[in-house]
Amino acid sequence: MFETVVIATDGSASGERAVETAADLADRFDAEVHALYVVDESKVDALPEDLHEEVSEALTEQGAAALEAVEDAASGPVTAVVREGRPAREIQAYAREVDADVVATGTRGRGGEHSFLLGSVAEAVVRTCPVPVLTVRQLERQEGPPDAARAADAAQA
Repeated sequence: MFETVVIATDGSASGERAVETAADLADRFDAEVHALYVVDESKVDALPEDLHEEVSEALTEQGAAALEAVEDAASGPVTAVVREGRPAREIQAYAREVDADVVATGTRGRGGEHSFLLGSVAEAVVRTCPVPVLTVRQLERQEGPPDAARAADAAQA
Protein backbone atom coordinates (compact mmCIF):
# COMPACT_ATOMS: atom_id res chain seq x y z
CA MET A 1 0.00 0.00 0.00
CA PHE A 2 2.76 2.48 0.94
CA GLU A 3 5.97 2.00 -0.99
CA THR A 4 7.37 5.54 -0.76
CA VAL A 5 6.90 7.82 2.25
CA VAL A 6 8.04 11.45 2.20
CA ILE A 7 8.59 12.96 5.63
CA ALA A 8 8.55 16.74 5.39
CA THR A 9 10.24 18.04 8.50
CA ASP A 10 11.23 21.39 9.91
CA GLY A 11 12.81 20.18 13.15
CA SER A 12 9.98 21.53 15.31
CA ALA A 13 8.30 19.68 18.17
CA SER A 14 5.26 18.94 16.00
CA GLY A 15 7.63 17.75 13.31
CA GLU A 16 9.29 15.33 15.74
CA ARG A 17 6.00 13.54 16.38
CA ALA A 18 5.31 13.39 12.64
CA VAL A 19 8.76 11.88 12.08
CA GLU A 20 8.12 9.15 14.65
CA THR A 21 4.67 8.36 13.25
CA ALA A 22 5.78 8.35 9.62
CA ALA A 23 8.89 6.28 10.36
CA ASP A 24 6.67 3.71 12.07
CA LEU A 25 4.30 3.71 9.08
CA ALA A 26 7.20 3.22 6.67
CA ASP A 27 8.60 0.41 8.81
CA ARG A 28 5.26 -1.41 8.92
CA PHE A 29 4.98 -1.32 5.12
CA ASP A 30 8.72 -1.75 4.45
CA ALA A 31 8.51 1.51 2.50
CA GLU A 32 11.28 3.67 1.12
CA VAL A 33 11.75 6.80 3.26
CA HIS A 34 12.53 10.26 1.91
CA ALA A 35 13.23 13.06 4.40
CA LEU A 36 12.69 16.56 3.07
CA TYR A 37 13.67 19.87 4.65
CA VAL A 38 12.86 23.11 2.86
CA VAL A 39 14.78 26.31 3.53
CA ASP A 40 12.08 28.96 3.29
CA GLU A 41 13.62 31.60 1.03
CA SER A 42 10.89 34.12 1.85
CA LYS A 43 12.01 34.24 5.49
CA VAL A 44 15.58 34.96 4.45
CA ASP A 45 14.59 37.51 1.80
CA ALA A 46 12.48 39.43 4.33
CA LEU A 47 15.54 40.17 6.46
CA PRO A 48 18.14 42.91 5.97
CA GLU A 49 20.68 41.84 3.36
CA ASP A 50 23.60 41.76 5.82
CA LEU A 51 21.83 38.92 7.72
CA HIS A 52 21.05 36.70 4.70
CA GLU A 53 24.19 34.58 4.83
CA GLU A 54 24.09 34.08 8.59
CA VAL A 55 20.40 33.15 8.63
CA SER A 56 20.79 30.85 5.62
CA GLU A 57 23.61 29.01 7.39
CA ALA A 58 21.53 28.69 10.57
CA LEU A 59 18.57 27.32 8.60
CA THR A 60 20.84 24.86 6.79
CA GLU A 61 22.20 23.64 10.14
CA GLN A 62 18.65 23.30 11.47
CA GLY A 63 17.80 21.30 8.36
CA ALA A 64 20.73 18.96 8.85
CA ALA A 65 19.61 18.27 12.42
CA ALA A 66 16.01 17.71 11.30
CA LEU A 67 17.09 15.26 8.61
CA GLU A 68 19.37 13.46 11.05
CA ALA A 69 16.37 12.99 13.37
CA VAL A 70 14.52 11.25 10.53
CA GLU A 71 17.51 9.01 9.87
CA ASP A 72 17.64 8.13 13.58
CA ALA A 73 13.90 7.32 13.69
CA ALA A 74 13.83 5.20 10.54
CA SER A 75 14.74 1.53 10.69
CA GLY A 76 16.20 1.51 7.17
CA PRO A 77 17.98 3.81 4.76
CA VAL A 78 16.71 7.35 4.27
CA THR A 79 17.10 9.60 1.26
CA ALA A 80 17.68 13.03 2.83
CA VAL A 81 17.07 16.12 0.70
CA VAL A 82 17.33 19.86 1.33
CA ARG A 83 15.46 22.21 -0.99
CA GLU A 84 15.15 25.98 -1.11
CA GLY A 85 11.91 27.75 -1.92
CA ARG A 86 8.37 27.94 -0.64
CA PRO A 87 7.88 24.91 1.62
CA ALA A 88 4.42 23.78 0.45
CA ARG A 89 5.35 24.12 -3.21
CA GLU A 90 8.64 22.24 -2.76
CA ILE A 91 6.99 19.46 -0.74
CA GLN A 92 4.32 18.77 -3.35
CA ALA A 93 6.87 18.98 -6.18
CA TYR A 94 9.17 16.52 -4.43
CA ALA A 95 6.26 14.14 -3.76
CA ARG A 96 5.60 14.08 -7.50
CA GLU A 97 9.28 13.60 -8.38
CA VAL A 98 9.68 10.51 -6.20
CA ASP A 99 6.17 9.19 -6.92
CA ALA A 100 5.33 9.24 -3.20
CA ASP A 101 2.40 7.28 -1.84
CA VAL A 102 2.01 9.56 1.19
CA VAL A 103 3.54 12.74 2.61
CA ALA A 104 3.79 13.15 6.38
CA THR A 105 4.09 16.50 8.09
CA GLY A 106 3.59 17.97 11.53
CA THR A 107 1.03 20.57 12.49
CA ARG A 108 1.01 23.09 15.25
CA GLY A 109 -2.09 21.52 16.79
CA ARG A 110 -3.82 24.72 17.78
CA GLY A 111 -6.66 24.07 20.18
CA GLY A 112 -9.87 25.77 21.18
CA GLU A 113 -11.72 27.91 18.67
CA HIS A 114 -8.78 27.62 16.25
CA SER A 115 -8.56 23.82 16.32
CA PHE A 116 -9.44 23.63 12.62
CA LEU A 117 -6.22 25.41 11.68
CA LEU A 118 -3.29 23.26 10.68
CA GLY A 119 -0.61 25.85 10.20
CA SER A 120 0.00 27.60 6.92
CA VAL A 121 2.48 25.11 5.43
CA ALA A 122 0.56 21.99 6.48
CA GLU A 123 -2.70 23.47 5.22
CA ALA A 124 -1.16 24.36 1.86
CA VAL A 125 0.34 20.88 1.53
CA VAL A 126 -3.01 19.26 2.28
CA ARG A 127 -4.71 21.48 -0.33
CA THR A 128 -2.13 21.10 -3.11
CA CYS A 129 -0.34 17.80 -2.71
CA PRO A 130 -1.14 15.22 -5.40
CA VAL A 131 -0.95 12.33 -2.88
CA PRO A 132 -2.52 11.71 0.54
CA VAL A 133 -1.07 13.78 3.39
CA LEU A 134 -0.68 12.45 6.91
CA THR A 135 -0.78 15.38 9.32
CA VAL A 136 0.41 14.68 12.85
CA ARG A 137 -0.55 17.13 15.53
CA GLN A 138 1.83 18.05 18.32
CA LEU A 139 0.48 16.92 21.66
CA GLU A 140 0.21 19.54 24.36
CA ARG A 141 3.10 19.36 26.78
CA GLN A 142 2.12 18.10 30.21
CA GLU A 143 3.49 19.69 33.36
CA GLY A 144 3.96 16.37 35.15
CA PRO A 145 3.55 12.67 34.46
CA PRO A 146 0.46 11.43 32.61
CA ASP A 147 -2.75 10.90 34.61
CA ALA A 148 -2.22 7.12 34.93
CA ALA A 149 1.29 7.66 36.29
CA ARG A 150 -0.01 10.31 38.74
CA ALA A 151 -2.72 7.91 39.93
CA ALA A 152 -0.16 5.12 40.45
CA ASP A 153 2.12 7.48 42.36
CA ALA A 154 -0.78 8.61 44.55
CA ALA A 155 -1.81 5.01 45.28
CA GLN A 156 1.72 4.14 46.41
CA ALA A 157 1.93 7.16 48.74
